Amino acid sequence: MAKTSKLARNAQRKVLVERYATKRAALKAAINNPKSTPEEVQAAVNALHKLPRNSSATRVRNRCNMSGRPRAYLRQFGLSRIALRDMALNGLIPGVRKASW
Repeated sequence: MAKTSKLARNAQRKVLVERYATKRAALKAAINNPKSTPEEVQAAVNALHKLPRNSSATRVRNRCNMSGRPRAYLRQFGLSRIALRDMALNGLIPGVRKASW
């Protein structure tokens, strides 16, 4: 199990990403708009830099829903490889079974 401080920090990052998503998207649209003047672009860049760092979606780490493990995360299941294997072998994931050929 991951440290609870790491899980809490990641949860707080998810909250910040959700809170600032529309503002961040608007600023990025202003920066990427070819009709924006250089002054408008610079103002948008400065405003974007003033937002909290953890409000960026790339700061959120994908973690296993069972154990909180950050490595070997499988997006389709939301689990790490270890948790996926345990659940699949116990028959807890519908449609997943061990391969044999």
